[in-house]
Amino acid sequence: MQKAVYLGACVSLLALIFLCLAWELWLAPLRPGGSWLALKALPLLLPLRGILHGRRYTYQWASMLILGYFSEGVMRSFADVGVSATLALIETALALVFFANAVFYARLTRLSQPRAASS
Repeated sequence: MQKAVYLGACVSLLALIFLCLAWELWLAPLRPGGSWLALKALPLLLPLRGILHGRRYTYQWASMLILGYFSEGVMRSFADVGVSATLALIETALALVFFANAVFYARLTRLSQPRAASS
C-alpha cells in the first residue's frame, strides 16, 4: 500500500510539472509562442527531491502547496474555453491525486514510526 501511494504521488507531481510547462509553452499559452506563466512550474520543483526520496515532512508541506494548483485549475476550468479549460481540469485532477497520495503517505509513514512513551 505504501509503495502504491508513493508512486502515485511521484507520478502525479511529475505529470503536473510537465503539464504546467507544456500548457503555457506549447499547448494553450496565453500569448502565441509561450508565456511567462510557465514559471508556475518552478514551485513544484521545490518538493520534488523530498517526494522522490520519500521524506514524510516534504509530503506534509507539499500537500498544502498543491492546493494552489488545485485552485488555479478550478478557476481556469470555469474561466477558460477550449483546450485551456480541458488542461485546467487535468491540472485539477492531478492536484487532487497528489494531495490524496501525499496525505495517505504521511499517515502511513506515521503509523510505522514508534510512539514516544508518555510521561
